[in-house]
Amino acid sequence: MRPLLWAACSQLLPQGAGLCAPKPALTTLVTTSHHSLRPPAPLATSSSSPSASAAFLRPLVPGSRAPTRWSSRFNVPPSALLVARPVGVCSMMRLPLQASAEGLDAAFVGVPLDTGTSNRPGARFGPRQIRAESAMVRRCNGSTGAAPFDSLRVADIGDVNVNLYNLPDSCRLIRESYQGIVASGCVPLTLGGDHTITYPILQALAAKHGPVGLVHVDAHTDTGDTALGEKIYHGSTFRRCVEEGLLDCGRVVQIGIRGSSYDPDPNKYCREQGFRVVPAEECWMKSLEPLMREVRAQMGDKPMYISFDIDGLDPAYAPGTGTPEIAGLIPAQALEIIRGCRGLNIVGCDLVEVAPMYDTSGNTALLGANLLFEMLCVLPGVKTL
Repeated sequence: MRPLLWAACSQLLPQGAGLCAPKPALTTLVTTSHHSLRPPAPLATSSSSPSASAAFLRPLVPGSRAPTRWSSRFNVPPSALLVARPVGVCSMMRLPLQASAEGLDAAFVGVPLDTGTSNRPGARFGPRQIRAESAMVRRCNGSTGAAPFDSLRVADIGDVNVNLYNLPDSCRLIRESYQGIVASGCVPLTLGGDHTITYPILQALAAKHGPVGLVHVDAHTDTGDTALGEKIYHGSTFRRCVEEGLLDCGRVVQIGIRGSSYDPDPNKYCREQGFRVVPAEECWMKSLEPLMREVRAQMGDKPMYISFDIDGLDPAYAPGTGTPEIAGLIPAQALEIIRGCRGLNIVGCDLVEVAPMYDTSGNTALLGANLLFEMLCVLPGVKTL
């Protein structure tokens, strides 16, 4: 049966469409998206016939340096010049889907959980919509020159199987899943999901790296204590992290904080812990590059994490979220923040709180997909071309 399926699938795409190179001793792929529907063939070697080698190593576009499937040991997103964007399995950037993080340098992971939300639900659908919109994201960063797919082995490893009826149990499932990812030496880039998910992720990361620094972009500090008698929800994430010693509090920066509050001094707790809080008002009408120079000095060379809540951006740009606040950051400032983290010892990233049903244009998820790509571009080991 399997040979028959492969034979049928091989007729779906032209021979040159595949871009995913096999890697020895790698966990078996669950499915490898549309650009690897055929069984993997061996890499071209010096013993290969001249005609075969020439065909495998030919650039996708004359004059380009983009590798074909057999000339690179990395997974490379397919070009829309060769494979139509709507074609194939819906994975992040149309990368291969892999069963685990084994053999990967970085992995996109979905956590479709929104039972910790306090206002509008729907972030459980964020990972799926971000993946769909990511078909527009290309393999190279034309602004920074970063070439992550020429530097790191990257794949989409699917979603954590959360428990939608039990938030503490979901946190356990997330923590255990990320412990496995971290143990493999892979850097997770997470598609949320509400901001509750960052708490168990940091539990897993801190178990390996110790307390981590944090660049946190958000409209809210997420340092509440309880809500409706519950201590775990998306507004208490970083208080729980402080209580468990997961954060290096002298290396925590929160950017874009704004909105009405229940207290006259809503950021008091953060300051008492040693966090640097940068209100949105301090970001209006200016470049954030000077701020990020200070942040890089503050972070040093110790492990740090990037957590980006899409509501850190103004709802004019990102309306598809559960707790929007007016007068937020603009997308160009989001790029400055993420690109400003280049050179830091980044051990993980997340993009949370995309709730696609509140933005029928898909632009919020498209913005989220691009920000995740930017995070990938600043990971340690990514070279520029």
